[in-house]
Parts: sequence; C-alpha cells; structure tokens
Amino acid sequence: MKNLATFIFFAIAVTFTANAQEKTAQKNKQNRPQFTAEQHTELSVKRMTLALDLNEKQQNQIKPLLIAQATQRKAAMEKMKKVKETKQRPTDEEIFAMKNQQLDNQIAMKKAMKEILTKEQFEQFEKMAKMRKMRGEKMMEARKGMKKRMQENEGKK
Repeated sequence: MKNLATFIFFAIAVTFTANAQEKTAQKNKQNRPQFTAEQHTELSVKRMTLALDLNEKQQNQIKPLLIAQATQRKAAMEKMKKVKETKQRPTDEEIFAMKNQQLDNQIAMKKAMKEILTKEQFEQFEKMAKMRKMRGEKMMEARKGMKKRMQENEGKK
C-alpha cells in the first residue's frame, strides 16, 4: 500500500511538472518581442560591430545584406506557418527547392561578407557562425526531447 501511494504521488508530481513547463514555454513564446526586419538588422549590426570591431563603412555595407536576409527569413517563416496551418506536408521537390534556396542564400551572404570584412574579421565571423549553429542544434535537440516527453506524458493519461 505504501509503494502504491508513493507511485501515485510521483505520477501526480510528474504530471504537474510537465504541465508547468508547457505553460511556461507558451508564456515565453507570447512574451517574445516581434521585431521588424529593420529593427532586427539594427541590433545585428550593433552586435557585429562590437564583436568584429566594424568601421562605419563596413556597417553601412552590411546593413542592406542583413535587411534582405531578415526579410527573406520572415517570408519563409510565414510560408511555413501557412503550410503548417493547412497540415499539408510539402513534397520532396518543394523541400529540396527550399533547402537549395537556403544554401544559395548562405553562399551569397558568405561571399558578400568575405568582400566586406578583413581577413581577421572574417575568421571571427566564421567562428561566430559556427558557435551559433552549434547552439541552434543544441536547442533543437532539447526541443525534440521536450516534445517526446510531452507525447509520452499524454500517452500515459
């Protein structure tokens, strides 16, 4: 009887914890500021200026690149939201086209940044990009784990 009571207590505790985490994640998503492409670009240029010690000319050259990139990213996210709402999975050709376009954009951005930045600045830029990618992969893994745990908890109910 004592073991049964302990088991029930832990089951309830796990359920409450999972619900609290889910509500916190939703709250954080709602509280996140929605910046325009220009605002996002302004912040990115300032961060890059601090990290790479950009001069005024470099800042002015990078701004239009980042605005275009932010606009493209926002359009792609809107497109993906619409696809998600229809609950229709894109075809293999559409996925290939999206990934191909994304890689083309990355290549163009890298080439433009290489022309604007000095050799040392570009090396630092590459290190920053690599760190950002690693951090994104870690966050994606954590998100996948959280989704898996939530699905398992729903299955137990």
